[in-house]
Amino acid sequence: MKIHTLVLGDMLNCSYVAENGSQALLIDPSWQMQVIYDLLERRGLTPTAALFTHGHYDHLHGAAKLLKKYGIKGYIEEGDVQMSALPAQLLHIFKGDYKAKLAGLDVEFLHTPGHSRGSVCIKIGLDLFTGDTLFPGACGRADLPGSNPEDLQNSLERLAQLPPETKVYSGHSYGPRDNGQTTIGHEVKTNPFVKLALKNLR
Repeated sequence: MKIHTLVLGDMLNCSYVAENGSQALLIDPSWQMQVIYDLLERRGLTPTAALFTHGHYDHLHGAAKLLKKYGIKGYIEEGDVQMSALPAQLLHIFKGDYKAKLAGLDVEFLHTPGHSRGSVCIKIGLDLFTGDTLFPGACGRADLPGSNPEDLQNSLERLAQLPPETKVYSGHSYGPRDNGQTTIGHEVKTNPFVKLALKNLR
């Protein structure tokens, strides 16, 4: 699997294209859709699904047109369906943890509420797409409608149990490391929010 990182929009959102052979998964596609379209065409890729880490506007802006263009479904946890404002007919809605075989890849959705009720992290092998749950050196806000600080601590503690070599691809590129990328091991050692979650839950 080859992962393409696209930093798009005024909020430096990270959209990802996971390439597997001639197929692709689109993770949090948002903002300048033409950039995504051009990458798919240039690489000769057929998208098979769009995967959303959560339902906040900046992570799916313009996604309805993309889903219609390619005739694919958007995978989203039920807790964020209403917030996403995406038409139900364009969605594949699941509850809690969920596994699926998509684009020839074993995809695992880990329900990690806290930033929002339906936040998930998307695990494909040792690659983890964390949306706004975990950033390099930081974590998502827990003071928004649908947020819950205790849930977020639990979610960070859960992520800390993953193999340290797990590579993290976060939802924004405004951390201390380039393009929102880090590893679980690095965050366990250095991220004050992950450290606090581990301390509080011991």
